[in-house]
Amino acid sequence: MIYFDNAATSMKKPAPVIEAVVEAMTSLGNAGRGVNEASLSASRIAFEARLYLNELFNGASPEQIAFTANSTESLNIAIKGLLNPGDHVITTVLEHNSVLRPLYEMEKNGVSLSFVPADDLGRPDYKAFEKMVRPETKAIVCTHGSNLTGQLMDLHRIGAFAKAHDLLLIVDASQTAGVFPIDVEAMNIAVLCFTGHKSLLGPQGTGGLYVRPDLPIRPLKTGGSGIKTFDREHPAIMPTALEAGTLNGHGIAGLRAALLYLQETGIDTIRAREQTLMKRFYEGVSAIPGVRIYGDFSTMDRCPIVTLNIRDYDSSEVGDALYTEFDISVRSGGHCAPLMHEALGTVATGAVRFSFSHFNTEDEIDAGIEAVRSLANM
Repeated sequence: MIYFDNAATSMKKPAPVIEAVVEAMTSLGNAGRGVNEASLSASRIAFEARLYLNELFNGASPEQIAFTANSTESLNIAIKGLLNPGDHVITTVLEHNSVLRPLYEMEKNGVSLSFVPADDLGRPDYKAFEKMVRPETKAIVCTHGSNLTGQLMDLHRIGAFAKAHDLLLIVDASQTAGVFPIDVEAMNIAVLCFTGHKSLLGPQGTGGLYVRPDLPIRPLKTGGSGIKTFDREHPAIMPTALEAGTLNGHGIAGLRAALLYLQETGIDTIRAREQTLMKRFYEGVSAIPGVRIYGDFSTMDRCPIVTLNIRDYDSSEVGDALYTEFDISVRSGGHCAPLMHEALGTVATGAVRFSFSHFNTEDEIDAGIEAVRSLANM
């Protein structure tokens, strides 16, 4: 199978990631729950993973990294733990449901929302941020990269705007963490939410959030923490404040190994490779009659995603045909991005997303182009 669904999850993992998970399954205890070597080893691995993540994001301290199961959990923690009735939030139509649904839930509890629009190429209207600020505006919640079009948001620009208006910037880095440089200090990011199973190349069931040190967040869950057992309230100290219960130590061991792989390989090297493959695919399919591509390709500095439709076919038909006839795995349908589909005009048909990894080859790209050509000529 040719795998072009890396925006959903990176399927091919570096060998050290797999080895680390297998070793952890046979050796790790419960982090922070004892002084035996199995428990201490789990604690060391978790700390080292925090250290590497903090370095990757230029955070203030490894203790400000809390582990979660995925970016959806991280976003729920940030959104529900920081917003209150009467607050106003600015977000965008580029967002994934992992942002939208928690916000809609908070809207029912008295939080008001404003949505920055995008044009038919998926480019956000940055001038709209200024028009939407109110006295009660508390936060901007936005993605760093669209999972549908690959469009990057200018976090330096948005962060400067947030700082000028004393707003919290909560960022969904699901598509960008591990492949694009993220500097929480330079970008004025209050909370960075990420998942481990995409470009960070870690196992599924891993993720986390970086929280600015001066920013307390109400925990989404409370319970066992390994410390302050006799207190009736959950500890407020980070990262324990947001990590009730047993951590996914086996997954975190794999994530730690993935972070070391990223350090050794270089995220700039990985990004350049993925964007080169994306450009090759885009140039190949954009020349095929009957193919419509969505997104702004005036620059190749974007997530390695090419989303398209073929003639008047439903995207699900195309996705099924690619898999059954050409053994190519893509994502079709709505991509959990309903407002972006409205902006693109693809609500009825959905869209077919090709998303690339640096593990893909030029031969695979060319096979994908020829498969699209074959379907367009039917």
